[in-house]
Amino acid sequence: MDNVGRVKGALRRLGTSARKGLGQNFLVDEAILEKILEAAHLSGEDVVIEVGPGTGILTQALAERCGLVIAVELDDVLASALEQSMAARSNVRVVHGDIMRLEAWREAPEGRDYKVVANLPYYIASATLTRFLEFPRKPELMVAMMQKEVAEEIVAGPGKLRFLSVLIQFYSRPEIIAEVPPSSFYPPPKVGSAILRLTPHTAPVVTVENPGEFLRFVAAGFRQPRKQLSNSLSHGLGIPAAEVSKQLRASGIDQHRRAETLTIQEWAALFQEFHTKVSTAK
Repeated sequence: MDNVGRVKGALRRLGTSARKGLGQNFLVDEAILEKILEAAHLSGEDVVIEVGPGTGILTQALAERCGLVIAVELDDVLASALEQSMAARSNVRVVHGDIMRLEAWREAPEGRDYKVVANLPYYIASATLTRFLEFPRKPELMVAMMQKEVAEEIVAGPGKLRFLSVLIQFYSRPEIIAEVPPSSFYPPPKVGSAILRLTPHTAPVVTVENPGEFLRFVAAGFRQPRKQLSNSLSHGLGIPAAEVSKQLRASGIDQHRRAETLTIQEWAALFQEFHTKVSTAK
């Protein structure tokens, strides 16, 4: 029986079906499965947190290659079924919970590095990546399946940057490993997917005094991304446009540019200029 048949059969036996509200599209393509495993550079010593294991096809493959797999599943029925199907594997632990509420890094053994491997529900993909990157104990590597359009936004360069691009690139080096067609899933989604690999930096890619304030500043600049930067920042920060223009000139940045054209280094220089101005004014 192929993986589509296995997934259909498993869901039928459990008296359930793929839940659209939880973004359940189960990976059934063995070739894509192998690409995920290869991208994660797995070894027998690795601790892996898997998000959204579903029926356990990826979980099984991870368990054969890793020292410990921590599978986090929100769906009650699937979590219970996975506990039963993996009961014979001492290196698999199923955690029934919401990845957006769990401090998942605490699930990994103290003092051990961990990796994240996931076929992410589209609606929480970017939030899940961000959550892991902002944890005190960040993963050493993340490999995630997600909507292709979102993956392309994450890896974008100046000229096509969005706030999500800056946020993820601030903490990590992202790269698209492969594009994945809808036919690789059951049920097939309506959009294309991609395997994204993130390699977290040991320190953020630019040095800023307060990373949280810096990212809020960048978010303000993208509040109205189609407008010129002076207007966008003025609106996002609640500062008069004339004052914003002054700070842009001091930073050597043309006020007529748009937020999407700035590099992360330019955002950091601009943030420093504004931060210094505010600190001096106090």
